[in-house]
Amino acid sequence: MTSPATCPRSAIVAKLRAAGCVFAEDEARLLVSAARTEAELCAMVDRRVAGLPLEQVVGWAEFCGLRIAVDPGVFVPRRRTEFLVGRAVSLARRGPVVVDLCCGTGAMGVAVAQALGGAELHAADLDPAAVACARRNCAAVRGRVYQGDLYDPLPGRLRGTVQVLLANVPYVPTEEVELLPPEARVHEPRIALDGGLDGLDVMRRVAGEAPAWLAPGGHLLIETGERQAEAALEAMNAAGLHAWAARSEELSATVVIGNRR
Repeated sequence: MTSPATCPRSAIVAKLRAAGCVFAEDEARLLVSAARTEAELCAMVDRRVAGLPLEQVVGWAEFCGLRIAVDPGVFVPRRRTEFLVGRAVSLARRGPVVVDLCCGTGAMGVAVAQALGGAELHAADLDPAAVACARRNCAAVRGRVYQGDLYDPLPGRLRGTVQVLLANVPYVPTEEVELLPPEARVHEPRIALDGGLDGLDVMRRVAGEAPAWLAPGGHLLIETGERQAEAALEAMNAAGLHAWAARSEELSATVVIGNRR
């Protein structure tokens, strides 16, 4: 790659555009601002051209107005998930116990805790890389992060006390994972994407155990696909929750919500 000393931003934009980056100008501006040296900029542009998600290249993502650290190989928080955060904040009272399952970077839990103030945040993920990343992010709100499968690693004392239960579970049907963009399919962990035959395997497990962890009046919020919403609602109702769906056309986001009466 040509050195940035002789390669103006326009040339970086051209390289990014040729690699298929739709917002090449914005990405070039971000890469230039993030790089501390010319050599680092060269390496960052090369990684982006090779297909790594921009957030993994620069090391962070903007989410709900916060800068969230994103390590290589960790699921990148999506802008559409900000809709789930907004719904959670609108349903909760200040100072709640918040649990973020399948937490990835911990972005959802951190954003909800920041918005509500004084929250007691707990997060969990099966992926050790995600846990390490989430621990750095959750430290800002004194959150605790555990490694393990869904509820298994959570402290038993949280049973019946959780007022806000967040879960950005994998919900892509197995046969559709290969249709995802390479940024996700190649550079994010499959366990963060593959939701089983109909995409709802993990969602059903989360919903099934939720009533034992939720406080009376507490809410479970799960992001899912629009076409899966009806089946997701059935799973929540079958678990004994009062369930409904919320949709944002602007963000192309669907959230199913269950309340422990």
